[in-house]
Amino acid sequence: MQFSDFGLSQPVLRAVGEEGYSEPTPIQVKAIPHVMEGRDLLGCAQTGTGKTAAFALPIIERLAKTRVPRVAKRVRVLVLSPTRELASQIGESFASYGRHSGITSTVIFGGVNQSRQVEMLARGVDVLVATPGRLLDLMNQKAVTLAHIEVFVLDEADRMLDMGFIHDVRKIAAEVPKVRQTLLFSATMPDDIRQLASKLLDNPVEVAVTPVASTAEKIDQAIYFVEKADKRSLLGWILEDTRIDRALVFTRTKHSANRVAEFLDKRGIRSAAIHGNKSQNARERALDGFKRGTLRVLVATDIAARGIDIDQLAYVINFDLPNVPEAYVHRIGRTGRAGAAGQALSFCEAEERPYLADIERLIQMNLDAVSKHPYPSPLGVPAKTDLTNRRNQQAPASYGARSSGGGRSGGGGRPQGQGGGRAQGNGGGRAQGNGGNAARPPQQKPRSPQDRPQATTTHDAGHNRPRHAGTR
Repeated sequence: MQFSDFGLSQPVLRAVGEEGYSEPTPIQVKAIPHVMEGRDLLGCAQTGTGKTAAFALPIIERLAKTRVPRVAKRVRVLVLSPTRELASQIGESFASYGRHSGITSTVIFGGVNQSRQVEMLARGVDVLVATPGRLLDLMNQKAVTLAHIEVFVLDEADRMLDMGFIHDVRKIAAEVPKVRQTLLFSATMPDDIRQLASKLLDNPVEVAVTPVASTAEKIDQAIYFVEKADKRSLLGWILEDTRIDRALVFTRTKHSANRVAEFLDKRGIRSAAIHGNKSQNARERALDGFKRGTLRVLVATDIAARGIDIDQLAYVINFDLPNVPEAYVHRIGRTGRAGAAGQALSFCEAEERPYLADIERLIQMNLDAVSKHPYPSPLGVPAKTDLTNRRNQQAPASYGARSSGGGRSGGGGRPQGQGGGRAQGNGGGRAQGNGGNAARPPQQKPRSPQDRPQATTTHDAGHNRPRHAGTR
């Protein structure tokens, strides 16, 4: 299928071509026709699946065909986003896709001076992308009115609820005309999202393209069992591998993100932390440096990481496991995009083992355990998780949740072997030698998937170097 098959106008198709898009993604194939028909839509899709274009392209088409004079403080389309980074990304997409259609758009969020934002709204715009807090502030100041909204979009709705924006969303929705088109996108579909959708959407079409609990097929996933006090040392050791040229590291708290970035900087690894306490300018500088390669490591919290979209990011490292299993899927979705291979490495301390069990039940596979590294947990490697989904809020079957035992590697985990961090495949990592010293791997090219070894532990004669990490 081609974008021209949707009936998009030439200005929109021209912009799509300039962005380098050739074929629509599955979420675009399923969503765009319904949005162009004016239907309300409930979409379930993970990050990186192209859902921004799934709503932006038909919205731009609609606005271009039904032009109205711009009036101060009025907007025709409102897109709510949970974070500043994601709002900026969506705003950039509207600007790119609408560059030949004469559509105007602006982005508003907190953490920066509002003067420029108020000035843009005073002119009137077609599309407003906003975070809930700043939008409510400007609504209270009478700087913007939502009385003429034609299309209302909630993106990353599950994250908005996680961040406590539900009351703000309800206040905003109360100011939007009842006769409107509403689009709600979420990476997960728990009960509270369905309840919100039932109140905001009118007879919506439901579309889903990727199972709620699934991870990209080309992401190799491994777990390191380690004591909490040794996590930073383990991270530093992993990053001694120069083949890891860029890594996104996730922590659970802002304080931990700062400490990890400071630790890496002291070891000569250029790093920066990005979280809600950082100023907008600091966050943008860190993200820009990471994209350009002047920073090797970006340490982020879950909330700050929403909207980070970096091509060819090969490594995601979970310094802390998330206590919400769906967040694991979000995190590692930053790698392995557009069919590219990726590596997701996770650290698990004693208190996080229940989190790991929840994650493995959700994604319906056991992660490969790396048994050969310098900081093993004295508790050892636990038995494989029973993959029976015991969570109270199981993903609805209609959204493609995997059946028990249906993981990619038959429940056994698949070997890494593709440059996937330490002790993973032939030359894929380091392990302790006879005296407990770690032996460095030779710097060789990653092996192709066809060359990956079986999940078994052997040693090269005379080198005491594992060809593959032991798996649970």
